[in-house]
Amino acid sequence: MPNPRKSLPRYLKHSSGKARIVWTDAAGTRREKVLPGLYDSPESRQAFARLQLELASFPAASATLTVTNTGPTVAEVLLPYLRYATEYHGGGSELETIKVALRLTREVYGFTPARQFGPLALKAVREAMIRTGWSRVYVNRQTRRVVRAFRWGVGEELVPPDVHAALKAVPGLRAGKTTAHELAPRLPANPADVEATLPHLPPHTRALVELLRVTGMRPAEACRMTFAQIDRSAAVWVYRPAKHKTEYRGKSRAVHLGTAAQEIISRHLGGKELAPDEPLFSPIRQREEWHAAKRAVRKSKVQPSQEDRRKAEPKKLPGRTFTSHSVSRAVAVACKKASVTPWSPYQLRHLRGAELRERFSLEHVRAALGHSHASMSAHYSSGADAVLAGEVARQAG
Repeated sequence: MPNPRKSLPRYLKHSSGKARIVWTDAAGTRREKVLPGLYDSPESRQAFARLQLELASFPAASATLTVTNTGPTVAEVLLPYLRYATEYHGGGSELETIKVALRLTREVYGFTPARQFGPLALKAVREAMIRTGWSRVYVNRQTRRVVRAFRWGVGEELVPPDVHAALKAVPGLRAGKTTAHELAPRLPANPADVEATLPHLPPHTRALVELLRVTGMRPAEACRMTFAQIDRSAAVWVYRPAKHKTEYRGKSRAVHLGTAAQEIISRHLGGKELAPDEPLFSPIRQREEWHAAKRAVRKSKVQPSQEDRRKAEPKKLPGRTFTSHSVSRAVAVACKKASVTPWSPYQLRHLRGAELRERFSLEHVRAALGHSHASMSAHYSSGADAVLAGEVARQAG
């Protein structure tokens, strides 16, 4: 009795010295294709990984799989687009997510001619995103970023127009119709958990979190705050970040700081004078203050050899400013120490939006959080809407 054929694609050596892929399709037919590049070369390995994803995402297309390598490649489109995106966005979270999407696409299809990057290829990239562990919503967003890169390529005459038109025909993943997992909706942080976490945070991080709590700012906006960006001429201070989420769209951003926010900043500085461009919250200054506090309570005399133990050329130093990621890591550690349900700094924005929605209209919430449209503020107020609906039921009967 003959051995059953293996359906999984196999990477083998061809008699010519090149690599080949062998697999059995859904109809039981044995198929084989020669891959570009020599056996065990990066080019052939990438082509093998690409064809594996294509077979996994659309097995019926096994007869149409292409392995040729002629003409401008996908990498030659994505790399100049990344330079364009860097100039356009100037940094920030949007640029970082674009880099992630392009990096994965380049790893799978970098050697593929750009004119051959069609719907099947896009689905294969999407399959790689799913296998990476990304959620369905994030996969759809990253897929759209890849399509935008090819749209830019059309404008630069790097890609034929029909390539972008074909990619747009690929529908997004639908809930319940894919193996990509669904993310739970982001809820406001629990106020009791936030209060229990604060004592376990370092001084600068704690003040920054307290400021996020009363203003609803995005973490990145608070991390870069300086006195030069704060107008303190009126009773309500106005902070205008030099960089913010929608800066690349030509929009302005203003954060109004009331008495609670002003008190947090004043208490944090403790009368210290900072340079106008010095960040209010600084990792390197936090470390210096920690060492100074330890030195102040030291009872024994400091030995000469211990007066300055700093390395001449340290490999890594604390940064001048915090980042949203560093604040999130500090909060995660503090949550473990406080034995509370983990929460993220961005949930403070949701908490502030929900609290404001209980007291003010949706338009007030929009203005306070800096949204362009009230619809963008609506998802922050689901918990507040439940409270308001309860009040209506009690009063209206």
